[in-house]
Amino acid sequence: MNPTASPVRLATTSSRFEADFKARLHWSADADAAIEKVVADILADVKTRGDAAVLDYTKRFDGLGADTVSQLELTQADFKQAFDALPPAQRDALQAAAARVRSYHEAQKRASGESWSYCDADGTLLGQKVTPLDRVGIYVPGGKAAYPSSLLMNAIPAHVAGVAEIIMVVPTPAKGSVATGGAGGASSTQGERNELVLAAAYVAGVTRAFTIGGAQAVAALAYGTATIPAVDKITGPGNAYVAAAKRRVFGTVGIDMIAGPSEILVLADGSTPPDWVAMDLFSQAEHDELAQSILLCPDADYIDRVQAEIDRLLPTMPRAEIIAASLNGRGALIHTRSMEEACEISNRIAPEHLEVSSAEPHRWEPLLKHAGAIFLGAFTSESLGDYCAGPNHVLPTSGTARFSSPLGVYDFQKRSSLIEVSEQGAQVLGPIAVTLAEGEGLPAHAEAARLRLRKN
Repeated sequence: MNPTASPVRLATTSSRFEADFKARLHWSADADAAIEKVVADILADVKTRGDAAVLDYTKRFDGLGADTVSQLELTQADFKQAFDALPPAQRDALQAAAARVRSYHEAQKRASGESWSYCDADGTLLGQKVTPLDRVGIYVPGGKAAYPSSLLMNAIPAHVAGVAEIIMVVPTPAKGSVATGGAGGASSTQGERNELVLAAAYVAGVTRAFTIGGAQAVAALAYGTATIPAVDKITGPGNAYVAAAKRRVFGTVGIDMIAGPSEILVLADGSTPPDWVAMDLFSQAEHDELAQSILLCPDADYIDRVQAEIDRLLPTMPRAEIIAASLNGRGALIHTRSMEEACEISNRIAPEHLEVSSAEPHRWEPLLKHAGAIFLGAFTSESLGDYCAGPNHVLPTSGTARFSSPLGVYDFQKRSSLIEVSEQGAQVLGPIAVTLAEGEGLPAHAEAARLRLRKN
């Protein structure tokens, strides 16, 4: 029996809209207590036992047996071999996507990632020094669930920022391992490597890589082991155990974000072919059952046509059951009074991906304040942003676009303030500092400033 998908139908004119709308948006980011306990134990063990713990967990969860962590390290030769072995079409697509991602992030660095300074009237130099992080770790899902596009989106901005060392961790579970749903497989240091991921590492300039995953990989990057160097920041997507581990090591290292389920919101004025919109809703729903796909539209007849296309197209999709579960559990088709109201509701949702599927996308874009990425016009499908448009596809989810931004060059840089006060400037600033320091009851602060004042 084919699965069916009927996203909830809501209308802003309904007296129940607010309650139904909030219920549909609700998603808890609280980690399962059992997951938190497992992750806490793994982190503590890796922090204490280092390489030995990493080897134990890699054997237990991924079915890979190795005598040393060095046996789990991939080499630049592995990357090059994988790249050279790709079919020409894949190799060309990978290089084209990487070139666009690199070009975008180079422009981002020029716009916001350079040091600056100026001198005021007293000759005091003030400014900001921008420097790259020394070493970052990127987590890349591996095995059958491999995402070379995520590798590009994490490694390339780090490379553009000037990060000296990019350490990749990627699980390569053996067939039948715990990580792939079995009860454990034969021990080997050769798991299921994804050649496209290794080729992407070659294109993106990854420095070192280890075939480990899960919370143990996050712990190794955060604390360092005899073989795996500690990093300054960890970025990249992962499962619930990876997310919980990243949350726990934050403070020891930086992290990019704690990502929730994938989201798409389509603002439609009824001018886009309805099958395009239906497929765009599918594009996020196919990620997993908790993904959220929402349509906002002032045209009720058009919403009916989109639902008809959902019914027609769903049986043709290989991941139909996942799409149906996502749309039935968290999807919504919302009839609004106007496009202006649709924009207001979009700002309340602050979606990860926001498509403005309209004949006049630039009319509505100024009204949109909160979104991870905004896709303007009917031809700008979200999937182009995922792979090759150029902007980063690591985006804030679960409403966090209200206060956070896509992954970018700035995530791999830090800023130091520059202050150089001249003798003349000290005469101007000193009395101000003395007054404020004495007001705060900090006499040493006041005296440090007073000592630099000219004696009359």
